[in-house]
Amino acid sequence: MKSEKDDRRVKYTKMVLKDSFIKLLEKKDISQITIKEICEDADINRATFYAHYNDQYDLMRKIEEELLENVSSYLSDYMQSKPSVDFVGMIEKILEYIKENAGLCKLLLGERGDLDFQKRIMMFVYDKNINQLISNDAILKEDADYIYSFTITGCVGMIQKWLEGDMKKTARSIAEMLVKITTGIPQSYLKNKI
Repeated sequence: MKSEKDDRRVKYTKMVLKDSFIKLLEKKDISQITIKEICEDADINRATFYAHYNDQYDLMRKIEEELLENVSSYLSDYMQSKPSVDFVGMIEKILEYIKENAGLCKLLLGERGDLDFQKRIMMFVYDKNINQLISNDAILKEDADYIYSFTITGCVGMIQKWLEGDMKKTARSIAEMLVKITTGIPQSYLKNKI
């Protein structure tokens, strides 16, 4: 019984620290945020902070990892519930998750966000989908890498724009737009057509 109470306390502490950190990130760059500020805002002592995180950068990495894990889990649940791949539906699900976590996603994907994290998101999507571009030898792997790099960068840019515009367009309409823009592979890249 005691461990369940301790687990809830640890979860609460981490949640409060994350919330305080995110609130501070909305106002200033991570390099300007001190552990003291995070702890004061969270009403948690520094020793408790250091029991869970090394510094503000470690806290940021854990928040980013948690977001990636959640998106992956969210996507896996969706994929298991569908008999066939529905790209618009899959992207819509990711966008719905982003919308539900808009405050955090605006920070992580915005101009103050960590470029390494944005690259990790791109690689996450890349790893999940690159095989579809090179299936049946329709396109060379080398060409697929270039096309996918361009496509993913554009997709992240569109999501940033959507977040900056307070997500006025529906997740479905953005998903449809992304799929429409990204599914047209130029004929010149097809092996058999060159």
